[in-house]
Amino acid sequence: MRALRYSVRPLPVLKYFGQLCIVLALLTLVPLVVSILLGDYPVTLRYSIVLVGVFTMGFFLQRLPTPKRIQTNEAMVVTALVFLFAAMVMTWPTMASGLSFIDALFETISAVTTTGLTVTASVADKPAIFLFSRSWMQWVGGLGIVILSVATMIRPGLAAKRIGDLEDYEEDLVGGTRSHARRILIIYSILTGFGIIALGLLGAGWFNSVIYSLSAVSTGGFSPYDASLAGFSSQWLQAMVILLSVAGAIPLVLYFRSFKEGGRVLIRDRQLQWLIICGLVTALLVAWFLFSQDGFSWVQALRHGALNAFSAQSTAGFSTLDISEINAGAKLTLIFSMFLGGSAVSSAGGIKILRLLILVQLLYIFLQRASMPRQAIAEASLGRRRLETDEIQNALSIVSIFLTFIAISWLVFVGMGHNPLDSLFEVVSAIGTVGLSTGIAAPELHPILKGVLCADMLFGRLEILAWLVLFYPRTWIGRRMEE
Repeated sequence: MRALRYSVRPLPVLKYFGQLCIVLALLTLVPLVVSILLGDYPVTLRYSIVLVGVFTMGFFLQRLPTPKRIQTNEAMVVTALVFLFAAMVMTWPTMASGLSFIDALFETISAVTTTGLTVTASVADKPAIFLFSRSWMQWVGGLGIVILSVATMIRPGLAAKRIGDLEDYEEDLVGGTRSHARRILIIYSILTGFGIIALGLLGAGWFNSVIYSLSAVSTGGFSPYDASLAGFSSQWLQAMVILLSVAGAIPLVLYFRSFKEGGRVLIRDRQLQWLIICGLVTALLVAWFLFSQDGFSWVQALRHGALNAFSAQSTAGFSTLDISEINAGAKLTLIFSMFLGGSAVSSAGGIKILRLLILVQLLYIFLQRASMPRQAIAEASLGRRRLETDEIQNALSIVSIFLTFIAISWLVFVGMGHNPLDSLFEVVSAIGTVGLSTGIAAPELHPILKGVLCADMLFGRLEILAWLVLFYPRTWIGRRMEE
């Protein structure tokens, strides 16, 4: 095994990092132009300097000679570095809105990881460019993680291709990276455009329609109101935002296939089926707790239960309630929903519905074997396709690592005097890239705990494995493949 293990090569890492820096610079053009249109010229200057600096660095790095193929560990390292780098370079323009460096960094990490947690006391006094920029970063982060999850082999795609009875699902996921990226970009843009038009026609106001659509399709959750969805007086607007969030939590490749083969593709997808089932179960449980313990009427309980449950399940993080004031049962239910998250190959976070299905299959096989002869063979499968050993190992590893990091982060919060249940809620929200909060994430939060939440958001967005590869010593020291 040692002879087959290769450490990363600096040149491929630098070259592909440079290519993504160019993409990041071009994407920075959007908030730069918006800042000009809004007349916020000091922010324009900051974005201009960031754009030129990042583009120049990327231009020279992408010219480095490199081998044709990139190793998996190299791809993971590049992915982790890009997400961290994007958050750091966007911190300076964000500071123009009056935030300290730590709070601005927290905001940009929350944005690029599509989390939506904030330590800003209020957004009511923040300029329009601040509201737009952080939603734009969420949109870019959501798009990037869907493409990179396949292109860099972070792994949701490996097992996702085996779900259901879709014969060409595998081809869609492991085809050419450029072709896949184009499809995802088209689908993502169509969903966003539909959201802007729908919310605008429903009376949200066009600026708010853009903000909410960018944040909803990316399952990000940033809102131009301090009260999130409660800032809308219309229940139809609240429902539309959650619908867009659920749309972003569905495997985006399914939209392309449904266009080619009809709506039955969506109906047959097991991840979508279980996303809806889990959301409905969560909604009913939350509604029951709100009705029985918080004094809501059945109508209010069902409405708030459904909207907040699907917000948590899709990992969007919009809310119609003050989460800090709901009962413990409702919080625990939402914690489980946030931990589970949405579908693989979507913009959602969490451990993913896919891995829940794999764990359920393993439990089923365990129960089967208890009543079978010793020599009998029972194999785990999904949708009439056998699960490979590496897929099962990957699912178990991800779930175990998530639980480990949640436990460590939770102990830090409890050790520093925070309520145990609220601390668990906040940590799961961060590592699941959800953004719902019990109020712990606030300007007065201790810098150490802000750092813990930042780490959780970054770890959760890339499912931790990419960061473990980045910090693993043998990733950098050891035998290198011939270039």
